[in-house]
Amino acid sequence: MNQRLRRLIAAGSAAMCAMAPMGGCSNDEGSKPPAAKAAQPGRFASPNPGSVNVYWIQAPEGLVLVDTSRTPADARKAIAEIRKTGRPVAAILLTHSHPDHVGGAGAFAEAFPRAPIHASRATDKAMREDGRRFYPLARSANPGFPAKVTYADRVFEDGAPLQVGGLRLVTATFAEGESDTATVYHRADTGDLFSGDLAGSKVTPALIEGNSCGWLQNLDRLGRRFSAAGTMYPGHGAPGPARALIDEQRRYLQRFRGLVRPAVAPGSAGGRTVTSGEQRSIIAEMERTHPGHPPVADLSTIAQENVRAVARELAAEDPAKTPAACSDEARDGTNGLLAPVSAYVGAVNDRNLDALAGAFAADAELIDVGRRFTGRAAIRAWAENEVIGGRLTVTRVAENRPGHQRLLVRFAPGGSGGFDAYYAFTVNGSSITRAELTYAD
Repeated sequence: MNQRLRRLIAAGSAAMCAMAPMGGCSNDEGSKPPAAKAAQPGRFASPNPGSVNVYWIQAPEGLVLVDTSRTPADARKAIAEIRKTGRPVAAILLTHSHPDHVGGAGAFAEAFPRAPIHASRATDKAMREDGRRFYPLARSANPGFPAKVTYADRVFEDGAPLQVGGLRLVTATFAEGESDTATVYHRADTGDLFSGDLAGSKVTPALIEGNSCGWLQNLDRLGRRFSAAGTMYPGHGAPGPARALIDEQRRYLQRFRGLVRPAVAPGSAGGRTVTSGEQRSIIAEMERTHPGHPPVADLSTIAQENVRAVARELAAEDPAKTPAACSDEARDGTNGLLAPVSAYVGAVNDRNLDALAGAFAADAELIDVGRRFTGRAAIRAWAENEVIGGRLTVTRVAENRPGHQRLLVRFAPGGSGGFDAYYAFTVNGSSITRAELTYAD
C-alpha cells in the first residue's frame, strides 16, 4: 500500500469518528492490538457465594499460579482445569493471608509438590500469627476449610522483585487496608497486575476489618505505583482495565462511607450507634446502586457486618485529621449532583449497565444528538452499544435548579481522549425522566 493511500484511509477514518454519535469512536491508542501478545492468564472462579479467583500465568518454565482458593475442594476443581493445559506448575504465589485465598494451598502443594509456594515476609507473618483469628472463624463458617493451614516455603522481602518460572515480577506491599497486609504482582512486559483483594470487580467487599480509610489510601498508592498497568486480575470478579477497577473500588468505598457517616452522627436516631432501621436503609441503598454484586465471603451476614465495622471506624475518626483520600465525595466531578444523575455518572464509569438503566424511570426519554430513545429498555440498549466501556468526567454543573441539571462533561468512548458535550437531566424523585445529550460548541 503506498503512502498516499494510507493517508487517505487515515483521513477517512478520522472523518467518520468526527461524525460518530455520543458513544461512537475512540482515539484511545491503547485500543490498538499489539504486534505480539503473550497468552492471557487462565482463571478459575469458585462457585458463589464468595467466589474466589485462581490464576495461572504462562511462563517460559511452566505455569505460575496466583492464590489457592478457599477450600481444598475448590482448589481441586482449579487443579483439574490447570492440568488441562498440559504444562508443569513452576511456582505458586499468595497475595494475602485471608482464608479464602490460602485455604486451598495444601491441595496445591499435594498436586504440584515441586512448585514452591511464595509469600512476602509480611504475608507469611500474618498467616502464621493469624492475629485476627480468621482461620478458626473460617472453619466455623465453612466445614470445608482445612484444619491446618499450609504456609509458604519461600519467603521474599516485602517489595522485592521476584524471579519465578523464568518470569520477572515486580511486587509491592500495601498495609492496613482491605487486609492487614497485601502483595500485588506486576508483569511489566504485558502490563498484567494481580491485585488480590485491593480492587474487586462488581462484588460486595468485606469491610469487617474496619479500615476503609486505609483501603482508600492504598488505592491511591496502587494507582500511582502501577500507573502503566493494563489489565488487572482481581481476587474476586472478572479481570478488567486496572484504572477502571481501581476507580470502581474507590467509588464503592466512598459511597458506603457516605451512607454510614450520617448514621453515626451525634444527632442521628441512635447517636454513635447505627439503628436497625438505619442499617437496613444503608444496605438497601447499596443494593440499589450496586445491583447483582455478589459477596466476596461465604458469610451470610456480611452486609450487616460491613455496616457495623465501618460505623465503628467512622465514629472514632477525627474529621480534622481524615486524609483527603478518605473523603466521601467522588473525585470525578459528581459532588453536588442530584442523586439519580450521580448514579448515572457512576454507572458509566463502573461499566454497570444495570445500574445505568436503573437510574432512569420506566418511561424515561433520552435524546442523543437528535436520536430519541423512549423507555428504560431502549435506553439500556443504547447504553450497551454506545456508552458502556467509556469514561465520563463532569467538568462543571452549567445549570442547577430543582429537578433539573445541565452538565458540561467530557466523554471518552475508549477510556481516554474523547469530546466535550452537554448532558441535561430532568429528575423526578429518585429517577431520571428525561436526558438530552448535545455536543458542546
